Amino acid sequence: MNKITASITAVGKYVPDYVLTNKELETMVDTNDEWIVSRTGIKERRILKDKDKGTSFLAIKSAKDLIDKRKIEPEEIDLVIVATATPDMQAASTAAYVATEIGAVNAFSFDLESACSGFLYGMSVAASYIESGKYKNVLLIGADKNSSMIDYKDRTTCIIFGDGAGAVLFEPNSEGFGIQDEYLRTDGSGREFLNVPAGGSINPPTEETVKNGLHFVRQEGQTVFKNAVFKMADVCEKILKRNNLKNDDISWLVAHQANKRILEATARRMKLEPSKVMMNIQNYGNTTSATIPLLLADYEGHLKKGDNLIITAFGGGFSWGAIYFKWCCN
Repeated sequence: MNKITASITAVGKYVPDYVLTNKELETMVDTNDEWIVSRTGIKERRILKDKDKGTSFLAIKSAKDLIDKRKIEPEEIDLVIVATATPDMQAASTAAYVATEIGAVNAFSFDLESACSGFLYGMSVAASYIESGKYKNVLLIGADKNSSMIDYKDRTTCIIFGDGAGAVLFEPNSEGFGIQDEYLRTDGSGREFLNVPAGGSINPPTEETVKNGLHFVRQEGQTVFKNAVFKMADVCEKILKRNNLKNDDISWLVAHQANKRILEATARRMKLEPSKVMMNIQNYGNTTSATIPLLLADYEGHLKKGDNLIITAFGGGFSWGAIYFKWCCN
């Protein structure tokens, strides 16, 4: 009997209609289009402007896009995982609400949070449920309303982040496609360099924390940049070596879209041609948990059965890793 692996059989996406361009940001903070593009590669990002809608809205939209394309009945879904750094609210599960709203009445659900590495880790979790043999259809969604934690007076962060969601469906495969190997890491000493200082159990919301803007993202850009470049490239090299893969064997690098220079540095260290690097950061910015599924959705038409993908991410925590994935769909 062939081993069961977890393969992606469908993808979906959603980004809000509102486009926040670099030109508009020039009217909000001391920056300019040339500076932003040269240092990040970002030209625009999508923003969910409706204050009454949260991350669940983005997740539901991407899930419905996948369901419509796959023509799967929501009742067939066994599990819904929502990877997000911006849940709708504390305590109440965003995934539970999403599952109910899409009609996945037979599924259990939970949120998964590991900043920009959330979706990558979610792939590992989803695959484990499929490989157990108990579950047939696992819906993994990466969704973030980053605009909810961005200070649009802080030019170091407001130029980077956007809102969006992407979804993938994992199903069992007996032909050897799907996740082949993974190398996932964390280092908690890095959490001081990228975080939202207040709102958690250490520093709960008070009038003072709000007044001091402690509910917005803060990061030490240079430290995060250096760690991201080194650690993503390092785990990608380890995955290649462990699986006896050469750069010619790799069809695509599917890397978290944090900064164009990070992507280029990772590709150079792997000795990959630029044409093998998926990139859409110019259109969406950093959508945190959503960058990887948005890449898969945008490049779906370029993917061929048997393509070897190296999927990698780096996020707050610090958290990072790489997955070797063999694409199964034409």
